[in-house]
Amino acid sequence: MNTLIPIFSIPSFGFILLCFIKDTELQKRFALAVSLLTFVESLRLWLNFDYITTDFQYITSFSWSGGNGLISETDTPLYFLFGVDGISLLFVVLTTLLIPICLLASWDSIKILQKEYLLCFLGLLIILIGVFTVLDILGFYILFEAVLIPMFLVIGVWGARKQKITASYYFFFYTLIGSLLMLLSIFFIYSIAGTTDYLTLLDIDFDKDAQLIIFLCFFASLAVKIPKFPFHIWLPQAHVEAPVAGSVLLAGILIKLGSYGFIRFCLPLFPFACVYFSPAIFTLAVIGVIYASLTTIRQTDLKRIIAYSSVAHMSVVTLSIFSLSVIGIEGSIFLQISHGIVSSALFIIVTLIYERHHTRIVKYYRGITLTMPVYSMIFLFFTLANIAVPLSCNFVGEFLSLLAIFQVNPFVGILACAGIILSAAYGLFLYNRVCFGEMSVYIKHSVYSRDITRREFYVLAPLIFLTLFLGVYPQFILDVMHASVIKLFV
Repeated sequence: MNTLIPIFSIPSFGFILLCFIKDTELQKRFALAVSLLTFVESLRLWLNFDYITTDFQYITSFSWSGGNGLISETDTPLYFLFGVDGISLLFVVLTTLLIPICLLASWDSIKILQKEYLLCFLGLLIILIGVFTVLDILGFYILFEAVLIPMFLVIGVWGARKQKITASYYFFFYTLIGSLLMLLSIFFIYSIAGTTDYLTLLDIDFDKDAQLIIFLCFFASLAVKIPKFPFHIWLPQAHVEAPVAGSVLLAGILIKLGSYGFIRFCLPLFPFACVYFSPAIFTLAVIGVIYASLTTIRQTDLKRIIAYSSVAHMSVVTLSIFSLSVIGIEGSIFLQISHGIVSSALFIIVTLIYERHHTRIVKYYRGITLTMPVYSMIFLFFTLANIAVPLSCNFVGEFLSLLAIFQVNPFVGILACAGIILSAAYGLFLYNRVCFGEMSVYIKHSVYSRDITRREFYVLAPLIFLTLFLGVYPQFILDVMHASVIKLFV
């Protein structure tokens, strides 16, 4: 079927059927099966995707008003178009990959309101697929905001500590307030163009002054989601308090919504504004790289360390996007996919020892290698990947990104390279403190220092494979995005 109907209908029907399942074990198995079927369907889209064409594929329309899509005889059709190109396809596949990993990672840790928890993740799966495939700026805004509801519940209800309510409100209000400006700009666009359809807007040349106003409104919303310095305050708190699946989804997908919005909407629709504001964005992003990296080094909470490292990596992504070149956009997309894989794995890894010892404070861990050798090897593998060691997927993304940044501004490129040096500092420093040295008294007297289980290894196995495979053969996804990236500049 040459539409997106199956990839929406599988999780949608699964969501409805899950509401009627009462057995707790069957609920988990059913939700996992639905998410895996959705992943298989996303692979079918990939296999049938035409890499050469620049057109959107699998075009599907959804009407709000039924029938011919008209509210009345004088009204315009009220419908949204959905479709994928080489850029959105990669994010759809990443989403459908990480959702089953989220469910497996929290398989035994959710004890209360399990059905509601699973429903939240199936709901997120539907919404996120919609965000990356909708071809309407109003539809994007609606789905962009709809993500807040299930994630607010995931953090606030199933979070790890007492501050989870505060963290959920941080996440909700920071992102909501910024997004209100985007809504106002969408009304402004409609008043100018008479439509919110993305494909139609591509053919409209907006006035330069209008571009500046609209871009600033979009920037206020998207910068919070990335999150860019200084709009990042909500992220570490949300990561620390969220359950493992919430952290994986935040790092792997949700913080990519902002950068995806810049690539999908800002670059092709407001090119003048992107060039005009690029020096200011470069300045903020460079500060973000250095500030977040230095802040990471001084953190004592395992999750907070990885959260601040995500801020640094996404600042490099922003620099690469606003280099406004084909290499820069491809590097930013590749780095986002790589970060979604590696950062998700690191959050799972730190959660594994938290579940055993019930603390994330670094000082209580030392000599983990003596009791958990397999765990320590996997931890080292992803630590090296996170600092962009060659043959890891992060290396390819950062290399392409820095190459594009150097071509635009060598001084900014040098400052961005400082982020790589600092990432090596905080990554290896963390690993040395946790895994090497004489075993700490806290670990020595613990009865829970067992190595990773089979289920835990299976959760991490696909992430290990993809980290190596994409590092060795990056053309596998560069070929998919290339034609669509070129179209952004045509």
